[in-house]
Order: sequence, then structure tokens, then C-alpha cells
Amino acid sequence: MTLTLDYLGDGRLAQWTLTSDGVAREVHDDYRPTLFVGDAPDDLYGRRGGPEPTPPSRDGLSDVLNELRSFLNGQQAVAGLDVESHRQTFRTDARPLLRVDAASIEAVRTVAKRVRQFDQPDTFTCYNVDFTRQLRFCLETDTPAAPDRSIRDLRTLRLKFPSHESGIESLPQLTVDGERVGSSPHEVLDGVQTAIDERDPDVLVVSTADLIPLLFEAADAYGVELEFGRRSGYTKLAGESTYTSYRNVGHSPARYAVPGRVIINESNSFFYHESGLEGCLDLVGRSGLPLQELGWASIGRVLTAMQIREARSRDVLVPWRAWRPELFKSASTLDAADRGGTTFAPDVGLHEDVYELDFASLYPNIIRTRNISPETVRCGCCDTDDVPGLGYSICDHDGYLPEVLAPLIDARSEIKTEIPDADGEERERLEAASSAIKWILVSCFGYQGFSNAKFGRIECHEAINAFARKILLDAKAALEDAGWRVVHGIVDSIWVTPAEGREQRPLEEVAEEVSAEVGIDLEYECAFDWVAFCPMRNSDSGALTRYFGKRRGEEYPEAGLGDAIKTRGIEGRQRSTSAWVEDVQSEALRVFDETRSPEAVCDVLRRRLRALREGEVDPTGLIVDNRVSKDVDEYSMETLTVAALKRARIKGAGLAPGQTVRYVVVDADARGASRVRLEYEDLGRYDTGWYEDAAVRAIESVLAAVGWREGEIRQYLSGTSDETLARFMD
Repeated sequence: MTLTLDYLGDGRLAQWTLTSDGVAREVHDDYRPTLFVGDAPDDLYGRRGGPEPTPPSRDGLSDVLNELRSFLNGQQAVAGLDVESHRQTFRTDARPLLRVDAASIEAVRTVAKRVRQFDQPDTFTCYNVDFTRQLRFCLETDTPAAPDRSIRDLRTLRLKFPSHESGIESLPQLTVDGERVGSSPHEVLDGVQTAIDERDPDVLVVSTADLIPLLFEAADAYGVELEFGRRSGYTKLAGESTYTSYRNVGHSPARYAVPGRVIINESNSFFYHESGLEGCLDLVGRSGLPLQELGWASIGRVLTAMQIREARSRDVLVPWRAWRPELFKSASTLDAADRGGTTFAPDVGLHEDVYELDFASLYPNIIRTRNISPETVRCGCCDTDDVPGLGYSICDHDGYLPEVLAPLIDARSEIKTEIPDADGEERERLEAASSAIKWILVSCFGYQGFSNAKFGRIECHEAINAFARKILLDAKAALEDAGWRVVHGIVDSIWVTPAEGREQRPLEEVAEEVSAEVGIDLEYECAFDWVAFCPMRNSDSGALTRYFGKRRGEEYPEAGLGDAIKTRGIEGRQRSTSAWVEDVQSEALRVFDETRSPEAVCDVLRRRLRALREGEVDPTGLIVDNRVSKDVDEYSMETLTVAALKRARIKGAGLAPGQTVRYVVVDADARGASRVRLEYEDLGRYDTGWYEDAAVRAIESVLAAVGWREGEIRQYLSGTSDETLARFMD
């Protein structure tokens, strides 16, 4: 069992574990991380029918591997060399490989780079190179990654500090578990140390990782002995960086570690944000990724850790910089494969008596029920036509990817059945675990198409989509045959309403038949009294992901109207929308439900705009936040976000690409940094016209489904109307 691990250098490592009254520390003096080197696989997918492997020589290694062995022998980065047999792919047998024990964790990459430089780039393949530090130790020593909470629960301490502040003089703004601990930097240092000494936390939750070096800098300046960890000092594990993922720019802040305590940085912890500490701990047990690393890990990294564990259980090594060329496809197959899931254009407008049905974890269950895995799709040993529309074969041998996902699918299904009967802390724990697992399942499909995925493969991605398209089309046909009209459908969800003039078979009965045919549950999600599907902004065509509706009251007897109204894609669901605009839209939705009257909704807008013009709106509710996509000097347009970035730089709080800037618009027509005020500045005024436009757009999202666009809304607000000859002839 592991709380956290400290790499001490020179091959030494300290392992911290929980005890009934604190922690225990065990130092491993002779731990040596290991990597493997083999001849490049004859067939990268491990398909049967490839050429014979290179004939072995001494110790079962090929001549070229023995030359490499001689080259590495005696190097400072190498602590030992040996020969071990392991599988290089899921479809090949074990074969002798060169095992290299590195002198230190840092030496692993040094050795791997020297291997790649020794001969031609495709001569060797290195394995087990780029594991994260703590995951590597747990894997190589078969050490459980999760702390033993049967001994005691984890103790946490939360430190919050404004992200825009950086100097020692700003330390009095720090809070510990929500309370200020001093009015001067020296008092803050004493207060932090006192809180740590009294509570002896196992987990330090910090709002920004920059707080750690700042505290130690202040301690040096004031001559104070600060023990943030259970030993003195701290370690910088990684510097800050900017990255791009699926065309979105992200920012990864610097990472730090302190001895004997886990640090979770709220600004860089997806899973802590989505599922809290309980959700993180649930994933630690499932992934084998220790809490310190899971705290900053992406969804893909956690999924990779799970895949690595499954590969290890099958004695398959993990390739470094895996190269998986796409297999040959005809032009027609490429065209058929290069499509996503099925969507049915929504029937724009207001619909009464609508029912939503969803396939349970559709993509993970397709992987599981169709045995989709990198080594099973187009395996080379089966001549079958399994994937609809593409003709790919799928091997009969059990794939590893379904084995990774099956426990997650089953666990989440079981958790969801337990949640309704649970309460208090148990309910929170179950909901956190369900949320954490959900994100892994949501991402497993896309990760198959990710070029850097350790075990990804584009043919798997294509096959999953092909099955999903057929499943939704078959479900649509079955529902229409049963007397239902499909008003919208997207990937794994479908909305239906009774077809006029036809008798309907019970939805539950139809859903059961579809589920049995598909092998994946088509679940009844909810009924709506009404649903409004929105048109696109500049078109009358339906927007696929913009709708709102009121879920049927008897299904939510204890829910208020705010809980019963489900929204997707409109302003209230967008992170950049200010709280005030979101509140205006929420009130408009309530009035729309009560009256179905565009005029009544516009009356809400009129009243809220009057308060805005009269200065009655709290400026803190007008804060807009936008993610920065590049450096401030790289923007060519003078947008409000650019103005905010310039202002932040002037204030000494510049932001890197991937970070978020938060501001209030004070004069949209001005120039430069004066157009906005940052959230932490004096917010005494705001640009009324700019926020009026934002509110009108939010109301347009509500009323566009019933034919009222911005022009009609503004005409009503101004008290004028367009009269036509036809009106006077009625």
C-alpha cells in the first residue's frame, strides 16, 4: 500500500505508507528501474503470417542485440544487463529481449536515447521507457498504488491563494481551510506551519502549485524553518508548459512534490475537479496510478495506466514511441471509414410529449461486445466481414481492450444501482466514483484514434464508429415501426414523440427488443413535457447540440423547476457566459415553461435590462472568462480577451496560453487595455450596451425555436412592430 513515493537519487527511494497514528517511511536502497530492448517486431500488429524472426545467437539474442549489449555494458547510466523473455505484442509469443537495469530514474531515458542512436532508427524497439515515476515503482515491485484506508482515512489540508498574485508581500491573502492565518508574510508562515503540525495532513490541496516555491522563498527571506512535507525541502518535478490537444490549447503548470505528503493542484487536476478526492482514490485503485500522479493526470494517462496493467498481466511490454502505420485501404473504404457517429437533424421547434432514450455507455460497450482491440481488428488470421460498411475482420481471440473496460462498465452500472438507496457520505462516495469512471469510459473511444496512444489504432476508431452508426439507424427503424416519430438523434441518444394518427407500442417494450438485438441496453432516460430544438445562429437548420426542455414532473417529484429544465449548448451551459446572463436565461426558461409566450419572456428581459441600465447589477456577476489560445503578442485582432491579456501583463500577472483570463467589460468601444477590468480590480462600472447584447443573444436562444430572432426581440423591446397589408385585411 502506498501513500506517496520520494525519489532520493543514487537509486534510493522512500516509500510512505499510512499507520494508525501517522505514516511510516521505508527507504529502498537498491531500486533500479528497468527497460527492455528488442529487435523491431516483424509485424507491428502481431498478426499471424509475418516473416520469421531473426535467428537467435548467444543467449537467444540476435547478433545486433548482442552488439548493443556490448556497447551498453559498463556505461555509467547502466546498472546491469540481462536477458529475459517477454511478449512484444499481444499477438506474438515471448522471445528473448535485452533487459537493462538503469542506474537511476533519470538514466532510463538516457539509455533509451543511446539505444536509438546505436544503429538505424528501426533496428530496435525500446519498451517500458516512459512510465511516470511512481507508477513505475508500483508496477516493477508489484506494490499496490492505493493507500490502505482500512487503517485510517486520509487527512487533508486546503491552501488557497489568488492565482494572479506572486510576491511574498501577497502572502496575507492565503487561506488555510478557508481562514486567514496572518496579516504579514511572517505570520502566514507561522500559521501554515502551525496548521500542518497540528493536523499532520496526508494530502495538501493547493489552489495553485506556485504557492509551494513562494512559501519556501518567504521562509528563506525571513529565516524561518518551514517543513511543508514530512521532511524538509521540496522537489520541482516538471516546469510549466503549453500543449495542444484536439485543437484546444492547454496549460500545464509546474509540478512539485514534498516528502511524505501528496500534493493536489486544483488548477491542474481534472479528476479532483470532476469527482473530488473520493473519485480520485477510486481511480487510484483501478488504474494503479498513485494519488500524487493521478492528481495531475489527464484522462488519457489514466486510461493508459489501466492498459499498461492489463498488458503486464499478459506479459506484454509497453512500446516507447510506438509506430503503427495505417493498413492499406481502398479509396472507397477510406471514404466510408472517415465518418463519425450518426446524427439525425433535429426538427426545429417546440415539441410536446417527448421521450429520450440512450444507449448505455455505447462506445465502451461496442468495444466490449464486438471484441474491438488493436490486435483483433484486421488481425490477419481471420477472413471475415464483421464491421458493417467497412468489411474489417475481428478476431475470435479475446482482445485486451475489452478486458480493460469490462470492469469499469460493470462497476459503474453497479454503482448507479446503489446510488438511489444511499445517503450522506456513502452517496457522495458513490457519485464521485461514478463520475470518475464515466470520464474514462467517455474517452476510451477517442483515445483509439490518438496518434500517441500506447495501444491505440485508427482501425479500432473506425470500427467503433461503424457499429455505432448501424446501431442508431436500426434503433430508429424499430421505433418508427412501433408508431413513434424520431425528432432528433445524435450518436447514442434518440428523442421520439408519438407519430400522429398511429398507435404506439410501449417504449419500454421496444427498447427491450432493441437492447436484445444489439446486445447493449437502450435505456429510457426521461420524458419531457416539452422540448425545444434550436436552429443554428445564422440558419434555419437545426443545431445538433442546442436544445432545452422540461422533464416530466412525476419523474422528478422533489426537484425544483431549475432541476427539471435540461439544457444543452445554450449560453447557460457555456463556460464563457457571465453569471448574470446565465441567470437572465434561466429566468426566461422558467417563464417560457409557464406561459409559452415570447412576449412574456421578453418582458423578463426588459425588466432585467432596466436593472442593468440603472446600475443595479453586481459587477462580479458580469465576469467573463475565456481561455487563452496563444501569447498576447501573437493575436492579430484586438478582441476583448486580448485587451484583458494586455491588462494582466501591465499588472504583472501575465497569462500563458492555455490559462484562463477573467474580466468585466467596461468600455467595449475603447482601445487597448482600458476596455476591460480584471476580476480582482475595482469593478465599479460596466459597459451596459455590451451586456445588453449578450442578454439579447441568450434570450434569442430561448425564443428562436418558436420563430423569434434578435430582430423580433428588439422590436418588442422598443415597443414597435412591423405591420403588413395582410394584417389589415383580416
